[in-house]
Amino acid sequence: MALELLGDFDADPAAGEVVDGELAVTDDVLVKAFALGPDGRIEPHEHDGATNVFHVVEGTVTVQRDDESETVTAPGVVLNERGQVHGAHNESDERAVLTASLCPLP
Repeated sequence: MALELLGDFDADPAAGEVVDGELAVTDDVLVKAFALGPDGRIEPHEHDGATNVFHVVEGTVTVQRDDESETVTAPGVVLNERGQVHGAHNESDERAVLTASLCPLP
């Protein structure tokens, strides 16, 4: 068993596409990886009962949180508190990869 979980996530999304995969699922937390192709987007959404943390690990994404947005380049971390609407958009011509940790699980 490898300790490092992101190494097996080898996604190559096309333009406008998002590929995701679960890296860790426990009773306390869900960690997912997202690969965003150029113009790929995680649509804005919210989690009423959980905090969601984005870790930008490759490339650059524009993160939306409520009515603000900011460009985040790897390495970067964005905290989305419970109930905040959040999403991400890859406005570059290269792949971007981020993980999202959701806890506690609703």
